[in-house]
Amino acid sequence: MIFSTTATVPDKEIIENLGVVAGNIVQSKHVGRDLMAGLKGLIGGEIVGYTEMLADARDIAIERMVNEAKARDADAIVNIRFTTSAIMSNASEMLAYGTAVKLK
Repeated sequence: MIFSTTATVPDKEIIENLGVVAGNIVQSKHVGRDLMAGLKGLIGGEIVGYTEMLADARDIAIERMVNEAKARDADAIVNIRFTTSAIMSNASEMLAYGTAVKLK
């Protein structure tokens, strides 16, 4: 599956728009990560545990979006975007969405 943040796929012609596809995950914080985050808040620096958690959540959201596109028999997903939102005090959503298309 080809997926891109641009509106086109280089050297390919889009012949059909199959609609918006999306994948999401709601990820909760881990107590161990919260403790490390608290310490990093005092001394500064990257909170590696949260960085890894969000990277994993992004990968899962992409996989779910791609699976939805495959179910529509798409060849590619264009205009991919990502967004996050707080669901509650200890959980966030990662959403990946784009337009599923058929290519010539």
